[in-house]
Amino acid sequence: MATIIDGNRIRDEIKAELKPRVARLASSKRPPGLSVVLVGSHAASEVYVRNKVKTALELGICSEKITPPESITTEELLAIVDELNGRDEVDGILVQLPLPKQVDTKRILLAVAPEKDVDGFHPYNVGCLVAALPAPRACTPAGIIQLLKRYEIPIAGKRAVVVGRSDIVGKPTALMLLHEHATVTICHSKTVNLPAVCREADILVAAMGRPALITGEYIKPGATVIDVGTNSLTSRGEIARIFRDSAEKLAAFDKKGSVLVGDLDPVDVAERSGAYTPVPGGVGPLTIAMLMVNTVESAERRLGVC
Repeated sequence: MATIIDGNRIRDEIKAELKPRVARLASSKRPPGLSVVLVGSHAASEVYVRNKVKTALELGICSEKITPPESITTEELLAIVDELNGRDEVDGILVQLPLPKQVDTKRILLAVAPEKDVDGFHPYNVGCLVAALPAPRACTPAGIIQLLKRYEIPIAGKRAVVVGRSDIVGKPTALMLLHEHATVTICHSKTVNLPAVCREADILVAAMGRPALITGEYIKPGATVIDVGTNSLTSRGEIARIFRDSAEKLAAFDKKGSVLVGDLDPVDVAERSGAYTPVPGGVGPLTIAMLMVNTVESAERRLGVC
């Protein structure tokens, strides 16, 4: 039977490890500070930000939420970021995406001071990742590495395939696996014979945002499979097909009107893999945990407390 990689358990381990570090900072200097900028009203973003702020407060991190209106201009948002860059008590700045259409997202993300970029998206920090230098790392990829290590899944010398080449997940995940001495292949929409390439993987990471695309024919028996996808299904027929008429999933749909599924076929992955992350409860919980890690590490670097 495949091992289910429990992201909630690993998240709680990381939070427990962070608490004494936060306490040490608070007693010797000051608590770490995290500022989250949430523009306008976007339901999913509001949930994400609420969870981030809640987790920060649980750990003793000083957290603030800045909520400019949906009508904000690029220049006005740049002024907010500039003010946060200049505040000594702010160690981490997170600008929640997506931003309104009139705002130049690239200019905003580039404006965040690299040492306060706790999302790990700034080109300077990406360059540090390439060069294996200390800097904030992209949260979801860093969480994937934590899941593998804490479940004692070997990485060095293994074949790893990452399906998806986004700047936020695919590329940094591939680089982090490479730094752990895996042999890495990145796949995408133009990859020829994708199932055959995926079947070579000892570690398969799916990060395309396409529900249940990766079926059994893509999975090497016994492989470790990491599912980054979070797709909301709103068709009862699609849910019945993907979950093989599961009474539990159909009942959940009838109650909520939607069901989450990853990029992997949930039945096939459980049958063919050696270990896998479920959706929900796999990779997702690690994203916020690693955001907290980045914030605490930023504070430690800036305050000279190690």
